[in-house]
Parts: sequence; structure tokens; C-alpha cells
Amino acid sequence: MASGREYSRHQTKIINRYYQHLDTITVARLGELVTELYLAESEAAKKRLWGRVEKALGKTGSSESRARKILDERDVEGLAALVGELNGK
Repeated sequence: MASGREYSRHQTKIINRYYQHLDTITVARLGELVTELYLAESEAAKKRLWGRVEKALGKTGSSESRARKILDERDVEGLAALVGELNGK
């Protein structure tokens, strides 16, 4: 593994499962962010959440142009629709 660290077999299995299911974890996190965006009241909180959405969208297999459009327009409903489609994969 990286940086010369040796992991036990148990730790290695946990790490491998995390990366194996990273897409599912990311989609679930995006769903949580949609909820948080709907409930956010201040502009500062919304700005911070959209930054987290941008990072999470970069880890998904979604269309880059569609993701960029959602981010530029700050379209929460469009994001929710995209998350629904990614969940259906």
C-alpha cells in the first residue's frame, strides 16, 4: 500500500470494500446533500454545500456537461433528478 504502511488482512479487506463501493457511497452522500440544500437557509451554508456537491459529482460517472450546468445554475431539483438516475444504475 501507499507510503510503505503495512495493513493487516482485515484492514486491507475493509479498504478494498470501501473503494469497491465508492460509487454507491458517493450517490448516497449526494442524496444527503440535496436534502441539506433544500433545508439550508443562509447563503453561506448553501455556498459551502454546493462546493461539497461539486467534489462529489467529480467522483460519479455522470455527464460532465450536465453536472456543470447543474452547478452553474445551482439547480437543486436538477441535482435531485441526477441523483435519482445515478441511484437507478
